[in-house]
Amino acid sequence: MLRAKTLLIKVIQIKGQCPVYQVGDTFQIINGYQLISDKPLCMHFLSSLMPYYVALSRGIDPVDLGLAKEGKIAYLQCLDPCEYTGGGTVVFAVESKEAEEQGREGAKAQGGKAQGIWGKGEQR
Repeated sequence: MLRAKTLLIKVIQIKGQCPVYQVGDTFQIINGYQLISDKPLCMHFLSSLMPYYVALSRGIDPVDLGLAKEGKIAYLQCLDPCEYTGGGTVVFAVESKEAEEQGREGAKAQGGKAQGIWGKGEQR
């Protein structure tokens, strides 16, 4: 059986005013189904992520899923249509990491340096 990759998720853009997220907020999904976050998450985004998280955690290319024009980072947005609700539409980058990198991700959560969508040397 194919081992699930860790999904690293980062807020990269907010259109309007989001009461939950700020640009740069991060969370992750480990073992293919365990959601890890330091703060509360919004259900609007989780509903956007649900159709794709298994495929992304199994290494399916984001381009093949229609979630990127190129590269290995998927792009999703929440379902809040800010122009009509006065809320905020949030855009997320989703990157998968190999199983052997999962241990390093755990170290980052303990205050280490992050890579990939979290940026080189950017503190998580």
